[in-house]
Amino acid sequence: MEILAFGVQQDEKPLLEAAFAEAVGPLGHELRCLDVNLDADTAALALGHEVVVTPVNAVLDHQVLQALAAGGTGLIAQRSTGFNNIDLPVAERLGMTVARVSAYSPYSVAEHAWALALACNRSIPRAARRTRDFDFRIGGLMGRDLHGRTAGVIGTGKIGAAFARIAHGFGMRLLGWDVAENPQCLELGMAYVPIADLLARSDLVSLHVPLTPETEHLIDADSLRAMKDGAILVNTSRGGLVDTAALVTELRAGRFTGVGLDVYEAEEGLFFLDKSLDFVDDDTLARLVTFPNVLVTGHQAYYTADAVGQIAHTTASNVVDYLAGRRSENVLVPRPAA
Repeated sequence: MEILAFGVQQDEKPLLEAAFAEAVGPLGHELRCLDVNLDADTAALALGHEVVVTPVNAVLDHQVLQALAAGGTGLIAQRSTGFNNIDLPVAERLGMTVARVSAYSPYSVAEHAWALALACNRSIPRAARRTRDFDFRIGGLMGRDLHGRTAGVIGTGKIGAAFARIAHGFGMRLLGWDVAENPQCLELGMAYVPIADLLARSDLVSLHVPLTPETEHLIDADSLRAMKDGAILVNTSRGGLVDTAALVTELRAGRFTGVGLDVYEAEEGLFFLDKSLDFVDDDTLARLVTFPNVLVTGHQAYYTADAVGQIAHTTASNVVDYLAGRRSENVLVPRPAA
């Protein structure tokens, strides 16, 4: 049996192929990698493939799921923790199994969040542009010591806790908000407070919660106005957590020292693609990237060899479990009962 993987990046491919060769090769199955993403236009490529492996930006709506099911797909193995791109009720109704990667290296995302925070605090992108032009003036590049200031961590699971440990290493005070307190964060001295208090008191706010109906636009106009003047906001979780239009309004008012975003609420059809020669009809994003104190990366926080390797091995294990009729904690929609 051939297993089809969509949206495979060039430097991801050898890690994915090695993981599948080890896991399913002895079972007589092989992996074929495509660099195109899965959407309504490419779903026909999966015809005859029982197992389809998808990236986080695949479009798995009603139309695509119906096309996959009609073509014989029984398992969707997503190479990510997030699954807000999959219409799970439709998949269940079609009798499809859906699995994800429930955990991988939390350090990959936490460290990238800190890369964004530090770059914003010390105006690294602006400084790099100047020095490329042999302009070595430092006016306008003044940052702040993070030591002794307050980091607010919204979402204190594995990634949020890793972010908090780094903040603790900088000598920062820690505030947290989550549905449950993390004992590891409490040991660091984190104080859990209502989100309004966290926003009002934090010099640096980093988002590490999943995107759900309850957390969509968690950082809205009111939340942004509640933040301290001169604060830094970082989002490496899901773009929909932030009301981007409201964020642009606050940026125009000069409210923040910096904003670091690895995700964007309208990134579908943009991120992971080369749009450098295209006209991008997104006024909000176009305005966002013009601010000198805003740094946007293309959903790459997870993208380390360590994390991607773990994702590949877990995805391959999910496929093996499906073929063997087993169910693990990674299964979102189980195989229908015989």
